[in-house]
Amino acid sequence: MWKLRRTISLICAAACGALTLWAEEPQTVTLVADTTLIVATPTDSLVSIEVCADTLMTAADEPIRVFNPDPTRATWLSVLCPGLGQIYNRRYWKLPIVVGAYMGLIYATSWNNTMLTDYTTAYNDLMDNDPDTRSYMNFFAPGVNESSLNQQWLINTFQSRKNYFRRNRDLCIVGMLGVYLVAILDAYVDASLAHFDISPDLSLDWSPTLMTSPRGNLPGFGVQWALSF
Repeated sequence: MWKLRRTISLICAAACGALTLWAEEPQTVTLVADTTLIVATPTDSLVSIEVCADTLMTAADEPIRVFNPDPTRATWLSVLCPGLGQIYNRRYWKLPIVVGAYMGLIYATSWNNTMLTDYTTAYNDLMDNDPDTRSYMNFFAPGVNESSLNQQWLINTFQSRKNYFRRNRDLCIVGMLGVYLVAILDAYVDASLAHFDISPDLSLDWSPTLMTSPRGNLPGFGVQWALSF
């Protein structure tokens, strides 16, 4: 009886020791599916636990926030001020392009308008036949005599230059309107395609084929191909 008790005691002690060693051994956690965890020990024993994937986050983990721009908000911001839509979409490299285009067009509009004003004044002075209004002579060197100039040539030159600078000024204004509309369209498209999946993998399948010719009964040889992306 004493030997039987001793044997049972040894068996229980060995079992407790094995459980203790298994608890102390490092465990690796592998996510097999969204709702299944496999806990594996170095002894290759596996334990399957059904859990939710959201419970895998620990206190040190933080949720990853993905920026998802709103196309409507990006459009209205760009309508309010060109460039705000690009800032909202976090496309900061586009802002210097928009601002640079506007600054260049504003400068060109101002310069052409100044030249148009000068040539318009000179043309009006040339056509009024008043000897006291001679602003058109400011476009020539101080030593040039008005009597040596052809009157009809002066009229045609100042009229063509006046029309030239008026056209350039109007084109610059139209260009500013175009940049304004393009900035709005770019903000809307950029926000809409922010999460559009563009795969870098392209595949091309081709194979020889027989094609019927409309000019004869004999088939022709060719190649058919399909591009997948």
